[in-house]
Amino acid sequence: MQQFSYVIQDKDGVHARPAGRIIQSARGIKSEVTIEAKGRKISLKDGIFALMGMGIRCGEEVIVSCSGEDETVALDTIRKSFEENL
Repeated sequence: MQQFSYVIQDKDGVHARPAGRIIQSARGIKSEVTIEAKGRKISLKDGIFALMGMGIRCGEEVIVSCSGEDETVALDTIRKSFEENL
């Protein structure tokens, strides 16, 4: 398992457009990808509403974990998506 932490930079937090892009980037990944914030943990494969439902705001830290056969590539893909969208 590999992971990274990220502090949300978008002033609106995790809202529809960036959440959709992050979920989309997780679609082709074989590994399990989870995000943890505010004491909750979900799979990014659960969809956009699960991610938006976490209510993650600007300045809050999230921890993204990848576990599986393509976890290194998966982690890089998701990290890039966070950096470009949030």
